[in-house]
Amino acid sequence: MDITVNKIKSLNGEIEIPADKSITHRAFMFSSLTKGKLKVSNFSKGADCMSTLKIIQQLGCKVEFINEKEVIIDATEALKEPAEALDCGNSGTTTRLMMGLLAGQRINSKMFGDQSLSKRPMKRVIAPLEQMGANFVHQDYKLPLEIKGTNLKAIDYNSPLASAQVKSCILLAGLNAEGETSFTEPYKSRNHTELMFEYMGADIKVEGTKVTIKKSQLKPVDITVCGDISSAAFFMVAALIVPNSDIIIRNVGINETRSGIIDVLKAMNGDIQLLNERVISNEKVADIRVRYSNLKATTIEGEIIPRLIDEIPIIAIAATQAEGTTIIKDAQDLRNKEADRITAVKTEVQKLGADIEETPDGFIIKGKTELTGDAEIECYHDHRIAMSLYVAGLICKKPIKINEFQWVDISFPEFLDLMSKLTIS
Repeated sequence: MDITVNKIKSLNGEIEIPADKSITHRAFMFSSLTKGKLKVSNFSKGADCMSTLKIIQQLGCKVEFINEKEVIIDATEALKEPAEALDCGNSGTTTRLMMGLLAGQRINSKMFGDQSLSKRPMKRVIAPLEQMGANFVHQDYKLPLEIKGTNLKAIDYNSPLASAQVKSCILLAGLNAEGETSFTEPYKSRNHTELMFEYMGADIKVEGTKVTIKKSQLKPVDITVCGDISSAAFFMVAALIVPNSDIIIRNVGINETRSGIIDVLKAMNGDIQLLNERVISNEKVADIRVRYSNLKATTIEGEIIPRLIDEIPIIAIAATQAEGTTIIKDAQDLRNKEADRITAVKTEVQKLGADIEETPDGFIIKGKTELTGDAEIECYHDHRIAMSLYVAGLICKKPIKINEFQWVDISFPEFLDLMSKLTIS
């Protein structure tokens, strides 16, 4: 599906952002380990999360939709060996976390993904899992692969990178490993796994950037998923750069390991307020008010990068409208996402007239630049690239065309509907 994006006058009104994908993945997966029945409310309906839900069904969980926002997951019976290979679709989270979950189960399984996922590196999780005794059959650490379930032993793992996916994978394996498994990372990555494990009764301890888990049985407690700050980020930046905008985004998760986008946009002089702060299923939540602002350049590097790695493409759009030179560093892992997001962002945003330079680990972006538009844009089969470029199109002098915009459905099928609720042409 190709779409055309036109310049608009302002964004005004209120929306409720869809459910957090990272938390939804974990709610579905962890439910499968409870040996009980529970309800997950306000889950993400994106294709990635549906891949996870389908996989736990293949593993023997019974799934019953009460309505479009509530699902009952019955994992009373032990996980069983799937009759067919497990399709992870486009989801790296599904793949890496399920590898940790399945490595210690006494069942064998095969996993595969789409063309994009099959190119993504899995050594970062396979290597530590093999240290725990996991048994994989693979070629060059990529999908498709086979997992031969076996007894695992605990390890103390020092990760060279801050990664919530690697951390969660090892902690899931640690649930089934004899002894005490620990994971230490250079910076603190998103901690949804730690919070949900704690909420579900796991024997888990967090000390700085070190997390330790003992063999545990998760309890079947109901989970309500908050809104996704990664999805909210597109609307936040849109409101900051489209003149005369004033919006409220309801029910957004503001977990401190994910809220780097708020910190950076505030540092850029963004007018952002947190309203009605609260805690839901062990996660911090708030409503966010955002108003058009005269943005200033900043430098983004170091410890904050794991807290906003997924939001860097949309931050790059904001930087084109900030006075001065914005520098983004230490973000080399962007090259290992659905696309090489550093090259993709630079290539496409340049087409719009931005002054943006690619570096090995990020960008140098000079602003404030009037975006000209009048370009045909590629999204590289990457949902975040597509939505970031859509936001840029809202301020371009001339319309832009984005090819294959349907990739947005991977994570955010409601994106265009919500944008239309706010758009004043």
